Amino acid sequence: MMNIWNHTTVTEFILVGFSNHPNLQVPLFLIFLVVYAITLTGNVLIILVTSVDPALHSPMYFFLRILASLEICFNLVIVPKTLTNLLVENKTISYTGCAVQMYFFFFFGAAECCLLAAMAYDRYVAICNPLRYPDIMTRRACLQLAGASVFSGLPVATVQTTWIFSLPFCGPNEVNHFFCDSPPVLELACADTYLFEIEALTATVLFIMFPFLLILVSYVRIITTILRMPSEEGRHKAFSTCSSHLVVVTLFYGTASSTYFRPKSSYSPETKKLLSLSYTVITPMLNPIIYSLRNKEVKDALRRILGRKLLLQKL
Repeated sequence: MMNIWNHTTVTEFILVGFSNHPNLQVPLFLIFLVVYAITLTGNVLIILVTSVDPALHSPMYFFLRILASLEICFNLVIVPKTLTNLLVENKTISYTGCAVQMYFFFFFGAAECCLLAAMAYDRYVAICNPLRYPDIMTRRACLQLAGASVFSGLPVATVQTTWIFSLPFCGPNEVNHFFCDSPPVLELACADTYLFEIEALTATVLFIMFPFLLILVSYVRIITTILRMPSEEGRHKAFSTCSSHLVVVTLFYGTASSTYFRPKSSYSPETKKLLSLSYTVITPMLNPIIYSLRNKEVKDALRRILGRKLLLQKL
């Protein structure tokens, strides 16, 4: 390890970001700032509403609170630095800062993948085994699922980040991205990265595709059960309880897989940046909107809370 570090001459990286479009720096800053504000407001609102309203104290909304918390943290890792770099000429990030940003990007990204799988399991039990739902999805079971999902990000973040930053970086130091993602940083390493790419692919399959397969199996069973329901009203009600989650899963996995499961030469760097924006900036903003607009219980809870607030103000 010390021998590798002795050959590392890079002490900081330059995040190229969107500097190839100088005329767009201020407009992009304003757009990102608005999106960031909506993301924080929406996810904080989801956490508050599902915490305050007793009608939403169920496993589904417990997992939704965890998801909203992860989205806030995921955004905090990337967006503030991106906003700063859009306004300043010095777009550097320290060697340690880059490693920390990458670590938490992996951590929260892997945690969200596993949490989405836990949410799919919750919907599977609710629809396919409704009579056993209270016995299966106990408070303890929910805490265990949430804890396992969140801390599943630890091994992938630790192994991936440690391995990447044990490689020598001799220069250049320009990361052609708006944050320290592994592929553009790895391109700057002064070493053969073949073994790491194999390990990264394995980790991606385990921590992205395995949860996705669990989600897929859950929804095959869910859809099969829904189609067998005799009542159209029952089918509609059952599908509405999982439609928001299904949309979020499609958005997250659709954009993430198009970035990490395509050959290196498939997309230009600019296209990769746009794809990364979709799951790092846009999807966290859309999640609370999807869950609030498509979920009658959340909308009713919002009305009740706002109604009580207006009543208190009149008194």
